[in-house]
Amino acid sequence: MPDLLQIGNITERMQSRLSPAFNIHQLDQYEAAVITHVITNGHAGIPTDLMTSLPNLKAISVYGVGYDAVDAKAAAQLGIVVTHTPNVLNDEVATTAVLLMLSCYRELVRDDAYVRSGRWEAEGNAPLTRSADRQKIGILGLGRIGQAIADKLAPWSPEISYHSRSQKDVPYQYFGSLVDMAAHVDVLICITPGGPATNKLVNAEVLKALGPAGTLINVSRGSVVDETALIEALQQGDLGWAGLDVFEKEPHVPQALRDLPNVVLLPHAGSATVETRAAMGDLTVDNLLQHLQDGSVLTPVPECKDL
Repeated sequence: MPDLLQIGNITERMQSRLSPAFNIHQLDQYEAAVITHVITNGHAGIPTDLMTSLPNLKAISVYGVGYDAVDAKAAAQLGIVVTHTPNVLNDEVATTAVLLMLSCYRELVRDDAYVRSGRWEAEGNAPLTRSADRQKIGILGLGRIGQAIADKLAPWSPEISYHSRSQKDVPYQYFGSLVDMAAHVDVLICITPGGPATNKLVNAEVLKALGPAGTLINVSRGSVVDETALIEALQQGDLGWAGLDVFEKEPHVPQALRDLPNVVLLPHAGSATVETRAAMGDLTVDNLLQHLQDGSVLTPVPECKDL
């Protein structure tokens, strides 16, 4: 029976499907020479030195669409196929992005606290909020999830723009400059992949361009936004609101962010529904079982599609 190294937790459903097919090893009790497959998640990934220390490793299955914690290029050069779980979480992450945007616009957290504290009864109606209709919305990274976000925003009649590595055949305005797009829009939604190429892509200049009436939504990776610059912009009034599902050093969230009244915070829960996580788990396992069967996989990352 082949040997699988497990990094991070897996569900009982995943365990029950993997156990008949693999000897499952934990990080504290494995022999490098026997490991042929690895299962991990998008946050933990696999350190490159660990990956290269497994001489018979053939496949790495990532539970998540993001795989920046895995050096996929190095894996491909070693003949190791890396897989992830695209598409099955598109709608859920898109819903989270829209939820964060609406929560910022309609001050959901503030008004919930207003009712709970008794201030509504004692002081009267809460201050007015903003309408989310007919806003200019910029999407940073118009991939599968970015398109799903655009689709879900349609009922609010937005004007949608986007910035990505290349122009696409879509009915939205393309901006080659992220700063220019930020200056044009009311809301900037980040859904670009993580990794060195996008590290702190949303910097102080972008946030300043978005402006004091602007809203930043991040459902991509915490590394995409310069967190220090974001806190300063929110504190100084250079940015109006932020809805954040991801952070630079998760699960640590700076106290300064937690103290801000103009921020909505989620615990990296973009795809965290029972239905979507089950689908992600199934695909993660399906990739491993398929590879075990005939050496192919269902959803390789782009760097490994030619293996």
